Amino acid sequence: MQITIYHYLAVSTILFVLGIYALISRKNAILILMGIELILNACNINLIAFSKYGGLGIDGQVIAIFVIILAVAEAAIGLAIIINIYNNFSTVNVDEVNSLKE
Repeated sequence: MQITIYHYLAVSTILFVLGIYALISRKNAILILMGIELILNACNINLIAFSKYGGLGIDGQVIAIFVIILAVAEAAIGLAIIINIYNNFSTVNVDEVNSLKE
């Protein structure tokens, strides 16, 4: 069996849908960050697949590396914000955090 672009797109779609589901249904800030990471990984799979099958050459892979770097920066900043919220409110549930001015 030959792996085609449709296989990559199917896996990417599944990851994207799971990421959106995590964003919509979760109240825990850490799980919301994990959902964002799933969405970014789905984007990376698409970039690599189109780079391989779409004739983009190395450009898709270079852009995927930049997306990985942005995901690392987002995770570091997001976790710092979550730690600050936990220190102030003793919870990481986004529904229980009403104000950041306290």
